[in-house]
Amino acid sequence: MTTNETSPLAEFARAASQEQVARAAAALSAHGFAVEVLRDAGEARTRVRELVPAGASVLTASSETLRASGIDEDINGSGRYLSVREAVQSMDRSAKADDIRRLAATPDVIVGSVAAVTETGSLIVASASGSQLPAYSGGAPAIWIIGAQKIVPDMSTALRRLEEYALPREDERAQRAYGQPSAVNFMLTLNAEPRPGRATVLLLQEAIGF
Repeated sequence: MTTNETSPLAEFARAASQEQVARAAAALSAHGFAVEVLRDAGEARTRVRELVPAGASVLTASSETLRASGIDEDINGSGRYLSVREAVQSMDRSAKADDIRRLAATPDVIVGSVAAVTETGSLIVASASGSQLPAYSGGAPAIWIIGAQKIVPDMSTALRRLEEYALPREDERAQRAYGQPSAVNFMLTLNAEPRPGRATVLLLQEAIGF
């Protein structure tokens, strides 16, 4: 599925205005998230390297944003970090299911993205497996890299963006990568962060990812 300028879903592919980015950043900050507004994915890539200490165990959530930016390869392929994803992929999923679950739930850092962020300061996460949600919801320090096209006015628009725009594209990716469809089996809404410093939002001024 593609989106062109005449599609009714084109609104979900366009980068938000600077005013919208500023409103979302201010609301997220007011809700306890550490927020940095960055120009593009290159700046985010540099910032992640600065934020995540060498040798840390890091889980990357499945994310087109991380793949397209190069952050996924920086974490899982550089040897600079202990890649939880690489460790899990080498384990027998049946015999080591409990070990896999514990590794995914308690990394030193989790890095990923979200499906949408509202101008009122909420983050919306969708997942087929749910594997990233324990760490996202408080199990580990988190860093989210979010393209400007994911900013929406409110929760109802966020849910529409998820169902009508992000899911079909993630479904196509999953079919190519795994030979099976994706689904919104789990959904997490983060309205505030009560632990100052745990969660960092890198809010980009360009569109990237789904």
